[in-house]
Amino acid sequence: MAKRIIVDAHHHLWDLGAHSYPWLTGPPYPPSVAGDVAPIAHNYLIEDFRRDAAGYDLIKSVHVDGGWDDRVAETAWVQKVADAAGLPIAIVAGARLHETEFAAQLEAHKSHPGFRGVRHILNWDPDPALTFTDRPDFMSDSHWLAGFALLERDGLSFDLQIYPWQLQDAARLASRFPNTLIILNHAGMPIHQRDMGLETWRRGIRELAARPNTAVKISGLGMVDWHWTTDSIRPLVLEAIEVFGVDRSMFASNFPVDKLYSSFSDIYRSFESIVADFSADEQHKLFAANAERYYRI
Repeated sequence: MAKRIIVDAHHHLWDLGAHSYPWLTGPPYPPSVAGDVAPIAHNYLIEDFRRDAAGYDLIKSVHVDGGWDDRVAETAWVQKVADAAGLPIAIVAGARLHETEFAAQLEAHKSHPGFRGVRHILNWDPDPALTFTDRPDFMSDSHWLAGFALLERDGLSFDLQIYPWQLQDAARLASRFPNTLIILNHAGMPIHQRDMGLETWRRGIRELAARPNTAVKISGLGMVDWHWTTDSIRPLVLEAIEVFGVDRSMFASNFPVDKLYSSFSDIYRSFESIVADFSADEQHKLFAANAERYYRI
């Protein structure tokens, strides 16, 4: 039986021996929504990624910044890796859009043919174990918005990583910049699923998805449920697809971060089980074609 063709829409590579990744430097390691990162605090190179994905026909992928403190150098390194490996890789670079050097960094990123967009991780929570940033107001900050405006000028996309209670701000951002593609990472990270937590997520993804310049990557659910099962993520996966539609949804591994909770095949087998009743064309869009289209690979 032929392996399923996939385009992994969200993964990372890192070389701790050559570059600095503050969140993977320890012990002790900084607190993280991912939990104890010690098991993944080692090199994760293209051959490791391909080995983990060996159960599938991985034809292309999307590399999202791995937290390297030199963002432009990370793009150059990933481009070199992709060229040597013969694997088409779209590159989403790390960024801090409010900083004065952001415009110059964009120019440097653009010199690499795989560069497609940026991600500024915006997850904010009062709990230091959950927050990724020191302030909650970037999406309304004038300096940050000026940086965001440069993406439309250059035809670049924005990978949006936030928590459910930030989705309304993101919807306003999408309305303000209707010509910039905004791709929601990790299905909006539906943590705090008790009490009103899941309702906040449901309301928020509907508001964001109402903006036609948005799409969603269904991935990283292990970070919000360390002991997940196919049954536990099924309603989240199906609801995200229902809200955004098959044409604006993509599956991804979030490897090696989600290697903390399961194997690559466990994740993709669960996706396959959850959408088993979808048509072959719909499944191909979710597993490969949409990532190819949105990231232009």
